[in-house]
Amino acid sequence: MNPTALYGFIAHGVILGALVALLPFGAKRRLIGLMAIPVALASGAAALMHGVVGTPSLTLLVIAIWQLAAARPSLPGWRPALALIAFAIPFYAMALGAGPLDPYAAGYQPLPLLAASLPLAALLWWRRLDRCLLVLAVDLAGYASGLFANLWDVLFDPLLVLLALLLLVMQLVRPHRLPR
Repeated sequence: MNPTALYGFIAHGVILGALVALLPFGAKRRLIGLMAIPVALASGAAALMHGVVGTPSLTLLVIAIWQLAAARPSLPGWRPALALIAFAIPFYAMALGAGPLDPYAAGYQPLPLLAASLPLAALLWWRRLDRCLLVLAVDLAGYASGLFANLWDVLFDPLLVLLALLLLVMQLVRPHRLPR
């Protein structure tokens, strides 16, 4: 098994554990979420998820780890979810050929994207968005490790976009349930 496949397999186990931790188990939810990780790995659920949706982004993995570490379940705010969807829809449409540019191809030679991350990091630091800055740092370190061939694969993935869309739908259906 190559390192990228191993990462994907383990990351999907953690993501499934974080999803289990969202269930209403009370004070035991973190423990049950952590116990779900080896169950997902041993049962083949993580391998199935990796085979169906591919390697998850580091951003999604960091969010899943935060979910498992949190004292009580919490979902990200709807604004970041909306921003991700607003970016991802035209991005994926153009990557699939709906325009003259292929933004996904830029991720293989990402020098301009890496240069753009410097003012983005400064803006995140200035606005005191420490969690977002940490995610960006982890993503860039993950890309520098060579585990991912494309920078966009480190930053976001279809599963993250799907979860953001689900978060927005939940916000519309039950606005009092989600924070921020």
